[in-house]
Amino acid sequence: MRYVLSVAAALMLFPSAASAQMAEKLDRGLVAIRQAEGPVYLGWRLLESDPADATFHVYHQTGQSDAPRRLTAEPVRQSTNFVDAEGASADNPRYFVRIVTADGEGPPSSIAAPPATPAGQSHVAIRLQGDYRTHKVAAGDLDGDGRYELVLQQPDFNTDPYQAPGYWKKSPDTYKLEAYAIDGRFLWRHDMGWSIEAGTWYAPYVVYDLDGDGKAEVYCKGGEGDPREPEGHVKTGPEWLYKLDGQSGQIVKKIPWIGRLPEIGEYNYFCRNMLAVAYLDGRRPHLLMQRGTYRAIVIEAYDPELNLVWRWNSHDEKEKYDSQGAHTIRVADVDGDACDEIIVGSCLVDHDGKAMWTLGIGHPDTCYVGKIDPGRPGLQIFFGIEPRQKSGAVRLVDALSGKTLWANQEPTVHVHAQGMCADILAEHPGQECYAGEAKGGDQAWMYTAQGKRIGSENIGSLAPWTLWWDADPQKEILLKGKLMKFQGETIFAPPGADRAQMVADLLGDWREELVTAIDGELRIYTTTIPAQSRRVCLMQDRLYRLYVATNSMGYNTPPQHSEPFVH
Repeated sequence: MRYVLSVAAALMLFPSAASAQMAEKLDRGLVAIRQAEGPVYLGWRLLESDPADATFHVYHQTGQSDAPRRLTAEPVRQSTNFVDAEGASADNPRYFVRIVTADGEGPPSSIAAPPATPAGQSHVAIRLQGDYRTHKVAAGDLDGDGRYELVLQQPDFNTDPYQAPGYWKKSPDTYKLEAYAIDGRFLWRHDMGWSIEAGTWYAPYVVYDLDGDGKAEVYCKGGEGDPREPEGHVKTGPEWLYKLDGQSGQIVKKIPWIGRLPEIGEYNYFCRNMLAVAYLDGRRPHLLMQRGTYRAIVIEAYDPELNLVWRWNSHDEKEKYDSQGAHTIRVADVDGDACDEIIVGSCLVDHDGKAMWTLGIGHPDTCYVGKIDPGRPGLQIFFGIEPRQKSGAVRLVDALSGKTLWANQEPTVHVHAQGMCADILAEHPGQECYAGEAKGGDQAWMYTAQGKRIGSENIGSLAPWTLWWDADPQKEILLKGKLMKFQGETIFAPPGADRAQMVADLLGDWREELVTAIDGELRIYTTTIPAQSRRVCLMQDRLYRLYVATNSMGYNTPPQHSEPFVH
């Protein structure tokens, strides 16, 4: 096993590497939503570049030609939100904010106005081009204006390549990628054609600005023509990684996809494909392409110009790296050198394509990397291992060394789905870790970050979503279509929450948005609860942002973060 530097030593050696990385240029993300009683809630971003003493004035304007009126007698200091009580009676209110520093007031933010949804329905609606449902959603700034656009995949059809009788289904239609502005404007559509089957593992895509022009591109797996066999399988034909222009959806470049190698296995195994973004040199985002999960795993890393940087094949390692893949790729700087490592699953590959460590116990259905235990240095990884184990299927490991910090002691049958890793209980420091069994097993586990078991029941889902919604440090949990405090009251039940599409800090202050899908519509739910705290936009935490980048491929889970929340 290979690991190199302690976090402290690496930071001493590379003190300025992280600050040199390319970053998105975000605007204030100002959002205006009518509360149930009628007043207008406003939320905006605190940016990493803002000085520590930054405060904000809020302005209101009722018409295009009317002079704006300042609503704040004193600038907002403790938070980045404001409630306009007079907005309840105003027609077509429009708002902007200005930062206030020692140099005076800065320029106005972009204008925000409440959407045309009934008061109390705290969402922005995006009407689609038909009555279909989305399968995946990605976020990226496609035009460089500092605001996120959404790129979705439709229709919602998930064929898994597993070939058990009655399991695999023929694709009824071609997959399409569509781009929308958050204000609802339709931007473009790219039809992926019949060379890609409809399903999570056939058609990964990510949205990110790799080439550094300030505008995100779309990277997706594609093919050519119609190579389907009579029953609908695609087993032959050329395969490509396509780079799409983010503003038009047109193909601007292509390179070969990793081949259908014999060590990866037959159809069920070679159809499992993934993409991710990682800062492999500490400065620039690189693209990771992966093929394989349950047998050999092959990863290729490409620089922003899509030149091959390195290639890694688990089959070439002396230790057991085959079959250790997860249902997604996670990336994180685990050794503090400002370069991201690749959490393939229950094994780790360094930023230079060299294997670091492996658990060697098989594929994890559950895999979270983040600052799970704030009392420990560095990052940790929470695993739920799918194959049968005599013990240790549910465990927390040190991300740098792979050392197990704690683990369950019971035999397991099949730890299943995405589990959960989030701070949902105030009485325990750090995040609570939850996983459960299916397909022959019925056990469940909930642990504190320190390894104390505090639950043994299925909480209502093996893949609950969590997000910051109210104003306290604990996250809320999405169970059975309802957003609630864990073991507490229901906050609301948003339509489509049974098929949550994304959790991310897309708008407003540091609380997170919930994106749901209903027939013909995406909905972006955002809180209208005033906070008395502020925090830098979560999308400027690299670990969090790269989690969001992989939301559109593999099994998606709520994003993790590199630092614990401090109220």
